[in-house]
Amino acid sequence: MSRVYNFSAGPAIMPEEVLRTAQKEMMDYHGCGQSVMEMSHRSGVFDEIIREAEKDFRELVGVPDNYKVLFLQGGGTLQFAQIPMNLMKNRVADYIITGNWANKACQEAAIYGKANKIASSEDRNYTYIPDCSDLPVDEDADYVYICHNNTIYGTQFKKLPDTKGKLLVADVSSDFLSEPIDVEKYGLFFGGVQKNVGPAGMVITVVRDDLVTGDVLPGTPTLMKYKTQADKGSLYNTPNCWCIYICGLVFRWLKAQGGLEAMHKKNEKKAALLYDYLDSSRLFKGTVRREDRSLMNVPFVTGDKDMDAKFVAEAAENGLVNLKGHRTVGGMRASLYNAMPYAGVEKLVTFMEDFEKANS
Repeated sequence: MSRVYNFSAGPAIMPEEVLRTAQKEMMDYHGCGQSVMEMSHRSGVFDEIIREAEKDFRELVGVPDNYKVLFLQGGGTLQFAQIPMNLMKNRVADYIITGNWANKACQEAAIYGKANKIASSEDRNYTYIPDCSDLPVDEDADYVYICHNNTIYGTQFKKLPDTKGKLLVADVSSDFLSEPIDVEKYGLFFGGVQKNVGPAGMVITVVRDDLVTGDVLPGTPTLMKYKTQADKGSLYNTPNCWCIYICGLVFRWLKAQGGLEAMHKKNEKKAALLYDYLDSSRLFKGTVRREDRSLMNVPFVTGDKDMDAKFVAEAAENGLVNLKGHRTVGGMRASLYNAMPYAGVEKLVTFMEDFEKANS
């Protein structure tokens, strides 16, 4: 069977070149006679893998020397608790609610202190990014939190909020490494890798040095302290070795593509192809305010649930899989992550055109 075009929101499509390299090295990594899945995380071979991965990541993203890069387990969801445990010194934090994941992060933070919802787009089912130019930032807030790209609802911050001098913390999971990021505008950002970077099971957290201290909330487990992992180079306990290896291959692949600026241009071109069709279609309709549209996750509907289901089923028969939308939005969602080739979006749009003609 030939490979399909996988539009899943995560775990998601991977670069074929990366998969082929992993396949080639599966049984014997660089002549060491064993798989990365088998080797000790304390071995010299794996030490080279993780150090090279961090080096390539820093070069790709432009991470300054005064920021730590941590390869952590627990995915993005565990960061919802780890962030307040480490950063909520005053027991106050402000959250901008633009979807399911920001809301869950806010709920988790409320376990540890006062979590203020200072802006929200819930009133229109998160189909837009609220105005963040003059937020009611709490003067005692330790940080302001955003989800930069909303996987479920298909919105993306095009301009960062004015935090009025407070620390900016961001979940960047679903647009991670899809475009350049100005690291120094953030105190901390993190991304679950399974959407746009690697296989499921890990999160990469980038955090400024002065925030990595032993001064954490009482009761914080040892493993949940950023300092614990920072002091040990992400090797305090056994890390997700295979995931780090694959992410390292993806970092190399991205560098070979020309870096994040080049990848951003490719992503803009892919997204424009699909959005232009949606704007002209009489059957399909995008659900997001135009100026807030994500380049990564594109939700759309026909307005008829049975028609939506028919489209998803027939698309799958034509090698276009995982297009069913999230239950809170319905309809369809096409995730156009870095590894999705332009040809995949072309095939999707052509199928949508044919489907529209056949079902008008």
